[in-house]
Amino acid sequence: MIRTYLDAGVLVASVRGNPDPAQAARGLIADPEREFVASVSLRLEVLPKALYHRRTAEANFYHQFFARVVAWAEPSETAADLAEHEAVPSGLSALDALHVAAAMMLGADELVTTEGLRKPIHRVTGVRVIAS
Repeated sequence: MIRTYLDAGVLVASVRGNPDPAQAARGLIADPEREFVASVSLRLEVLPKALYHRRTAEANFYHQFFARVVAWAEPSETAADLAEHEAVPSGLSALDALHVAAAMMLGADELVTTEGLRKPIHRVTGVRVIAS
């Protein structure tokens, strides 16, 4: 099993993206060789906005995905310290740093993102980052 942490962009792309990226993201999510790990930060990044804008199908998709998550990273001082440790040398934004820290704490084999290869998230060393 590949233990995978998906960045918010992958989830959003799977329901609102252009056809090719959406299909690729849905294929990744449907892969039976993967188990998913996530964080409260990821859930907060995607779900409230879909609910606020009454995008019911999108919110349902997120609920279904999060129901499949096998392990959750909760906010903690340890997570914040690890996020800061990863953010400083790579130039990560706060939320990306929290995602990286969560992936590391949960033992993810990979963090999959829609961020371009020149973005700071691809400079981290604590977890393998893959562009989708």
